Parts: sequence; C-alpha cells; structure tokens
Amino acid sequence: MSKNSGRYSYLIRPLTIAIDLVVINAMALISFSSLKDMMYLFHIYISLGWIVAAWMSSFYEVFRYTRVVKIGEKIVKQFAIVIVLLMAFNGIVEGFAEPLELLLYCVYSFGIITFAKFLIFFSLKYFRRVLGGNSRNIIIIGTGKEITTLQKLFIKRKDLGYRILETYGSVLCNEKFQEIKDFILNNKVDEIYIQFSIVQGDDYHELLELADNNLITLKYVPTQKQIIINNLKVEYYDIIPILPRRVIPLDKPYNKLLKRLFDIVFSFLVIVFILSWLFPLLAILIKLESKGPVFFKQVRTGINDEEFVCYKFRSMKMNDDCDKQQATRNDMRITKIGAFIRKMSLDEFPQFINVFIGDMSIVGPRPHMVVHTKLYSKRVNRFMLRHLIKPGITGMAQTHGYRGEIETDRDIINRFKYDLFYLENWSVLLDLKIVYLTVYNVFKGEKKAY
Repeated sequence: MSKNSGRYSYLIRPLTIAIDLVVINAMALISFSSLKDMMYLFHIYISLGWIVAAWMSSFYEVFRYTRVVKIGEKIVKQFAIVIVLLMAFNGIVEGFAEPLELLLYCVYSFGIITFAKFLIFFSLKYFRRVLGGNSRNIIIIGTGKEITTLQKLFIKRKDLGYRILETYGSVLCNEKFQEIKDFILNNKVDEIYIQFSIVQGDDYHELLELADNNLITLKYVPTQKQIIINNLKVEYYDIIPILPRRVIPLDKPYNKLLKRLFDIVFSFLVIVFILSWLFPLLAILIKLESKGPVFFKQVRTGINDEEFVCYKFRSMKMNDDCDKQQATRNDMRITKIGAFIRKMSLDEFPQFINVFIGDMSIVGPRPHMVVHTKLYSKRVNRFMLRHLIKPGITGMAQTHGYRGEIETDRDIINRFKYDLFYLENWSVLLDLKIVYLTVYNVFKGEKKAY
C-alpha cells in the first residue's frame, strides 16, 4: 500500500516556495531601480536568506490542522528575519537602496506573499469541505474522552479533510484484532489514531508493525496528564493534543529542499564532468565484449513503495534471471569488463541520472528489485519503513559492510537497521560522511563488491 497514493499534495509546498521566491525577486527588480551591477548578487543573497529565514521561522510548516493565528505568527517571524537581512545587506553594500524603496519592497512583498499563503490555505479548506478532495482516510481506536472529542472534531470540521472509515473501542480479544487488521488490509487507510494509554500492552505490537509495514501513519491521542508526566511534544488539532509516533527529519520541507538541492548539484556535476566521458568509453568496452544494450534498466522500489526504472551500466551477459536473482560470488553471468566496473562501482554511475530527475537521492536506502522488496517485507518487520524516503546510490548500510549479495537473514536485518537509523537521524553531515566513506571504500576495496 503506497503512502499518499494518488495525491498531489506533496507539490503544494514546493509550489509555495517557488511562488515566494519569484515574488521577492520580482519585487526587487521593480523596487530597486538603482541596483544594477549588484542585482545578481542581491538575488542570490535574498533567495538564500529567504530559505534560511524559513527554516528559522518554520514558515512552511503549515498543515491542514494549523490555526490561522499560527500562520500569522509565522509570517511575522519570517519578515522580521528578512528585514534584518535587508538591513545587513544595506550595511555591506552601502546605499544600495533608499529607505523608502526598502519600505515599499517589504510592504508589497509582505502583502503579496501573505495573500498567496492564505489563498492557498483557505482554497484547500474549501476543496476539502465542499468538494471532498485532499482527504485522509482514517480509523480511530479507543474509548477515552479525548478520542470521543477527536471523532466529533473530524465530523464537524470537514475542512480538515479527515474521513473516518471505522471506529473501534479498546481492543481486548484476538477476534477484534483480526477484524481491525483485515479492515486495514482491505481498505485504503492513510492514518490510524489510537488512544495513548492502551498502546503500552504487548497486544498492540502486532498492530503497530502492521501500520509500519503498510506505510500507514500512526498517531497517539494522549491526555493532558500524560503530556505533562511524559514531557511529550505534541501537535494540536484545534485544542486536542495529538502525538506523532515517529518523527522523520526529511518530512520537514527545509531538510527535503536542502537534500534535493544537494542531489541536483552533485548529480549535475557528475553527469557533466564524469559521465560525459565515462559513458562513451565504457559503452565501447561493453559492446566489444558482449551483445546487448549499454544500459541495464531494471524496475525497482522507490519512495512510498512506488516503482521506477533504475539505470546501470550493463555488467552481465543477457539473461532471463536478471530481474529475479542477485549477483553472486563468481557469478558466471558477469562479463570481464563487468567484473571491473562492479569492483570499482562504475556500473552505478548512470543512477546519477535517476538522482537528477528525482527518482533517487545520492544517499539513502539502496533500492531493491520489486520481487525482493515483496520477499523481504514478509521476512523483516517494518521493512517497508525504508521506503518513506528516496532510495540512494549509496547508503549507511553499504558503508558499514552490508552491500551487494544478501546471503543470510542477518544481512538484510542489519541492512534494515542501518536504513532505519538513517531515516530517523538524517542530517547533512551524515550524508557527507556517507559519501566520503563510499569513496574511501571504493579505493580501499570491498569483499562484497562483485
């Protein structure tokens, strides 16, 4: 079951960011007529400054349950930081704009962006309330007062876009557990809201695993007393506290944007300066040794369990088992040139094309063949969680000895553990460390690079 399957809501934030960047740069051209030679520098400065300010003010962390006053607070914080940045630029480039020009620039930019932000926010509310779109299918489990209040809120507030498919009381028997599991597997459930006090028993572990394995978002509904005692960080739907089960750094738009910018720049440089000459050279060697295409194309599992075509330099003779069987030690299918490029990881270079077009990332969990994804998801609990982010050319598991052939269950379990750690602890520095370790391991040599 794919997370957010059939939805385009993931495009809203990138579109909003693009609109805001266009506005602040277009208003600069209109407002600062005297800024000619320094205009390009200002565009770079204000664009980067806007993104940094957005990260500091959480400007784009607006969700369907966010209150209007909270959005207003974010707008004020954002422009307060931007004004400071403008004053700093005016101090560095003395006299780049008159005070009146600065004032008009801030007022017009502030007005247009505020209007656009609220227009998108209320348009989505109208879309959910009147047209029933952009909705989330949910089930609710529990009997507490908070659960009842939450259910009433979802029924009353159609603009939030939560469609209750089913509700269950506190589960006490195996038959009821089975009923819930069957319902989840037979219906498209996006989110599960469950009473916090009843998830601490062992009976619920199987349900939590089911949610993870099917990429269903699970959230707890705590009481105010539980929030205080456990010092929980919560989200509020109206005045109802909701506790996310898992926080993923790459769910934040700034982190996602930063990682995507890194992917685009890095992959572009590799394509232009390495792949441009490596491709014709390896193409000749591959074609001379065996018949078949230069590129090997294989369908693999990507983000949100969606399939994509992964590109590699062909390192094997043409065979019928390429989509079923992994390369093994002394594999007779591997050609001589194939053995060399696999040893040096050169066969992976076409995947920078996948990165550039957005199917993959430089760093992330390695994508598996579709048949292997289905196999491992049955053998390893919560295995599907690794598909909450884009797959990578290299990953944390690969730099810690778990690359290539999966010979035992221990290999795939440990690989998944590293993938899950990366998912929950992503940072730019961690990505840079993994890239460095990947290059280091290539030159040092790896036992499983075959």
